[in-house]
Amino acid sequence: MFAVHLMAFYFTKLKEDQIKKVDRFLYHMRLSDETLLDIMARFQAEMQKGLGKDTNPTASVKMLPTFVRAIPDGSENGEFLSLDLGGSKFRVLKVQVSEEGKRNVQMESQFYPTPNEIIRGNGTELFEYVADCLADFMKTKELMRKKLPLGLTFSFPCKQTKLEEGVLLSWTKKFKARGVQGTDVVSSLTNAMRKHKDLDVDILALVNDTVGTMMTCAYDDPYCEVGVIIGTGTNACYMEDMSNIELVEGDEGRMCINTEWGAFGDDGALEDIRTEFDRELDLGSLNPGKQLFEKMISGLYLGELVRLILLKMAKAGLLFGGEKSSALHIKGKIETRHVAAMEKYKEGLANTREILTDLGLEPSEADCVAVQHVCTIVSFRSANLCAAALAAILTRLRENKKLVRLRTTVGMDGTLYKIHPQYPKRLHKVVRKLVPNCDVRFLLSESGSTKGAAMVTAVASRVQAQRKQIDKVLALFRLTREQLVGVRDKMRVELEYGLKRDTHPLATVKMLPTYVCGMPDGTEKGKFLALDLGGTNFRVLLVKIRSGRRSVRMYNKIFAIPLEIMQGTGEELFDHIVQCIADFLDYMGLKGAQLPLGFTFSFPCRQESIDKGTLIEWTKGFKATDCEGEDVVDMLREAIKRRNEFDLDIVAVVNDTVGTMMTCGYEDRNCEVGLIAGTGSNMCYMEEMRNIELVEGDEGKMCINTEWGGFGDNGCLDDIRTQYDKEVDEGSLNPGKQRYEKMTSGMYLGEIVRQILIDLTKQGLLFRGQISERLRTGIFETKFLSQIESDRLALLQVRRILQQLGLDSTCEDSIVVKEVCGAVSRRAAELYGAGLAAVVEKRREDQGFEHLKITVGVDGTLYKLHPHFSRILQETVKELAPRCDVTFMLSEDGSGKGAALITAVAKRLQQARGEN
Repeated sequence: MFAVHLMAFYFTKLKEDQIKKVDRFLYHMRLSDETLLDIMARFQAEMQKGLGKDTNPTASVKMLPTFVRAIPDGSENGEFLSLDLGGSKFRVLKVQVSEEGKRNVQMESQFYPTPNEIIRGNGTELFEYVADCLADFMKTKELMRKKLPLGLTFSFPCKQTKLEEGVLLSWTKKFKARGVQGTDVVSSLTNAMRKHKDLDVDILALVNDTVGTMMTCAYDDPYCEVGVIIGTGTNACYMEDMSNIELVEGDEGRMCINTEWGAFGDDGALEDIRTEFDRELDLGSLNPGKQLFEKMISGLYLGELVRLILLKMAKAGLLFGGEKSSALHIKGKIETRHVAAMEKYKEGLANTREILTDLGLEPSEADCVAVQHVCTIVSFRSANLCAAALAAILTRLRENKKLVRLRTTVGMDGTLYKIHPQYPKRLHKVVRKLVPNCDVRFLLSESGSTKGAAMVTAVASRVQAQRKQIDKVLALFRLTREQLVGVRDKMRVELEYGLKRDTHPLATVKMLPTYVCGMPDGTEKGKFLALDLGGTNFRVLLVKIRSGRRSVRMYNKIFAIPLEIMQGTGEELFDHIVQCIADFLDYMGLKGAQLPLGFTFSFPCRQESIDKGTLIEWTKGFKATDCEGEDVVDMLREAIKRRNEFDLDIVAVVNDTVGTMMTCGYEDRNCEVGLIAGTGSNMCYMEEMRNIELVEGDEGKMCINTEWGGFGDNGCLDDIRTQYDKEVDEGSLNPGKQRYEKMTSGMYLGEIVRQILIDLTKQGLLFRGQISERLRTGIFETKFLSQIESDRLALLQVRRILQQLGLDSTCEDSIVVKEVCGAVSRRAAELYGAGLAAVVEKRREDQGFEHLKITVGVDGTLYKLHPHFSRILQETVKELAPRCDVTFMLSEDGSGKGAALITAVAKRLQQARGEN
């Protein structure tokens, strides 16, 4: 028993002594946590450098865009071919991807050798060999008559400008085929395949093996957005935000970046980490000074590093009693598989003795312990360096997503990672220590890069097919110049119809005279009350106008109009309005004051004078009974009488669009047009009296409220109305009415978008085919369009808006939603522009001007808040009315201040008539 303890003690002591001896000799290879954090920071800086347009040419970490923009979503299906060129063997694979409610992949593959004379010979011969192998595989599998898409895994640094194209930057590993560097490898393979007349294959994707690994794992785990290979070579890829990739046009979405991290340190950034053994190994390699990080990590080099260390230690008399065998002097005699075998738990020492004996050495027990520890230090350093670079990538992902904590999956592949008994455990532990704020799952890739190439091809096929369908829908909203000219000309015809006595009854654009015959001249003054009814809120205002200095002060109070009042009886609605006026007068201390009042009533009215307005029809959700066909001023007077508390001088009934024009006209005498682009859509302008056949007299001008929302109600816009416009119309309160408004105004744009999103989701093109209850039955507010289309809004924030609608969207979904919103709002702005161009052209022609300078007063939330609406509208007017110099002026409270100004102008004109 004592002897056993003595033996154990002796062996432990021996082990400790040998480990200390090796640690002293290789102290420079042992990396502290502090050093690893420093390497991590250096790698982050290199990534940034590689992504920048100006800094990329000098960056050692090339950060190559792969043009892989999406990961599998489970809806992929079909048959695909895949080739994998880059390792010791070449593989051809047929992959059958089927949905069947669950992700299902079936594979058949064949390995072919890659002889040295092929991989180091002529480039043309290399690709002809690959094409021959592919033809052999297809014959064997009876696929010759099928047209199949193919993904090519090509595990060397390539510069890509699209998914199916890649120019080889440099060979790595053992490949050295001549005449390939600087050429497109896809073209080379395509040319080689042409020699096989019975081969009908489309190369859809060129994929790096690392990208293939990520895609394979992403098919099983949607959280996977990083791929790492630690095998013959080493590399990593990850999904980067497009806004950070300066080498590629566009800011939307994400793209997989192939880091090519093997070259990290080629610019000297790791000189303090590299040892004499790393330098010696590099000098004896095929590519001295290149891939320095890879040479400290990957399977192609670890065995050689161990050999160089053992040789040096033997020369120094620290191993094998100073004896060296001839085999120990031969490059490549120790391979990574030997390193893995020597580090095996329990069998490791026996394996070490056997390997060293095969090298012609006579190792002692102490030598075996020491050599095993050398292997541990070399492979541990490899795992540490990999962990530091991977931690930098994970940190970048977390920061891109602005998350405190990141949950992600890393797809892993490579022989070193797979066969080394300790490597995965060491790597995982160090990564988790370096990024404690990331929950990382490591997923081993099955059939790795080859299946991955098929997955990239499957995703590319899916995205291509989906894109076609999505573009088909978006194309419905893209109006050509010819179509917009058609809308402008039709609007002009409708304007003329509305002005003429004979055609007015049938006109869709009603061209209602407002009896506003003058613009403010700056002499207006006094106190005025203004009422503003046009939406779910009702405002009462006191407006004080001072002459000379053109100063206007306003005091107002907002009152809600409940739905039951909006859709109740007319008497209830006007009693509610009078109650609100009473509350306001009380609040302002004006109970007995007799003030002139302007009533902004934002619904289509037929006026016979400035203080009489007969409601033609309700819009905007109002449905109060016994109002249509009645004079709203009389209804208001009746309600005031019923209350019997105060009396008011109702001078003018005003449309909000006219109020907008008047407000801007107070500041700019060129203002002759008012435009509302908000909940509703309307326009007014000053028309020559001689053109208005509905009103007596030919002198001067009068403001015409076009009520252009009804444009198209006669079918003249049917050629540009889509199925979605029809669905919105059919589901509205007034089917068949206000068609132009339903294509342009804030009340309806969100609903058009909702209908499109439902249709695309039903087709399986969005949200994995899942329609949320809120999307099915809820409201997609127009404010969402403004938010989603904001240039400052990252896709992450778009996803948050969609989450409010119960939609779990991917990055790709968010891009499509943004495109849909953009198409709908662009069309609306262009239609506005076409309508407005018709009006300003009419004003130019009526006045006989070659060129017209005119100002348009504008109001409405759509115009004010949407990030692109105003610009597109203005550009359209400029293009369709090139002889008009149109200035757009934002109105300040047209419906309140405007009503007061109309009342003031009416009072001024009344007094002038009285004096005459």
